Amino acid sequence: MVQTLLWIILGILIFDFLLERTLDYLNASRLSEKLPEELRGIYDEEKYKRSQQYFKVNQKFGFLTSTLSFLVMLAMIYYGGFAYIDGIARSFTDHPILIALIFFGILGLAADILSMPFQIYGTFVIEERFGFNKTTPTTFILDKVKGWLLGALIGGGLLSLIIWLYYSTGGWFWILAFVVLITFTGLMTMFYSSVILPLFNKLTPLEQGELREEIEKLADKIGFNLKDIYVMDGSKRSSKANAFFSGLGTKKKIVLFDTLINDHTKEELVSVLAHEIGHYKKQHTIINFILAILQTAIMLSVLSFFLDQDTMWPRYLANALGAKQAGFHLGILAFGILYTPLSIILGIGMNMISRRHEYSADRFAVKHYAAEPLKNALKKLSVKHLSNLQPHPAYVFVYYSHPPLLSRLEAMDKAGE
Repeated sequence: MVQTLLWIILGILIFDFLLERTLDYLNASRLSEKLPEELRGIYDEEKYKRSQQYFKVNQKFGFLTSTLSFLVMLAMIYYGGFAYIDGIARSFTDHPILIALIFFGILGLAADILSMPFQIYGTFVIEERFGFNKTTPTTFILDKVKGWLLGALIGGGLLSLIIWLYYSTGGWFWILAFVVLITFTGLMTMFYSSVILPLFNKLTPLEQGELREEIEKLADKIGFNLKDIYVMDGSKRSSKANAFFSGLGTKKKIVLFDTLINDHTKEELVSVLAHEIGHYKKQHTIINFILAILQTAIMLSVLSFFLDQDTMWPRYLANALGAKQAGFHLGILAFGILYTPLSIILGIGMNMISRRHEYSADRFAVKHYAAEPLKNALKKLSVKHLSNLQPHPAYVFVYYSHPPLLSRLEAMDKAGE
């Protein structure tokens, strides 16, 4: 059984890797040296060639990093690397929670250190070459340190609680873990932009003026209670622009990147805000939260089967990774791989729903504000980000949470008819 489980785990890893590479190949097959007719008016010849170069560079870099990660994972499983780290953790303590914290701490730190040269190259070479990078070495280092500390405090605390529930509550584990994770997700949804985000970026209330007056006018028109509009110093790290909506109820906020404000007209910015408000008015935030709850319930119910302490599964999972003793940390690592096919299916479903939400929010913005400013804003964003505007349909189906630009423009034209 253990040997069979090992080969299933390796087979899933290989399948996932080949699927990603196949989709990457299909996506690359859509590249064209000549500016396609349907992109004229969006890209000029020079910008289009630059977008193709950006795509190719990132694809080659992504292939290198993903292949190395894949080979390291195969080696760690086949040659007992995870069992070796488990042995190191057990040499310090026999407490299951501390063993798991040491185990995942070593893995997380080692993975981050190994990937750091690639992160540095991606940020300071590729992004710099195409004019996107604004991150300084100091900011990069501070982000790393803050990330490690948050991971240790929040991730370590959450993991400790879940492991304690696992060993203390038996059959009630997955239900109680479900309550903990949903509570945590809800708190993050409500307070992320107030508590976590300010650790990395500065949020400043949008100052009084024409833009704020126009946004508030739109909000009043559609009955949207909006008080918190913030500008984030996105230019601290990148020239790329964005806007997002966060929070629930009285904690809701709309955040605009300063790069977005700098590059767009007042009408374009209001149209982007109309789109974001559309997500809220159409209950997309609540729907996504409910879907997250369902996904968590599915994952934990399957997990409870594999980690049931009254069965041999925890030992089988640990043995498949080369370890002699069972442990929650080993079981959840092996389970994470076994869960991959179902995770892919659920991810595709979530992306399909997300794309529908984007179309819906676009229609809302067209109905309650105007189509042309939003279309112009999306075109500007795509050109500024050197986006690939002709992705392969299969790649869109699996990975895209937002519809491709041309599809959104076509849908808005139909909505405005």
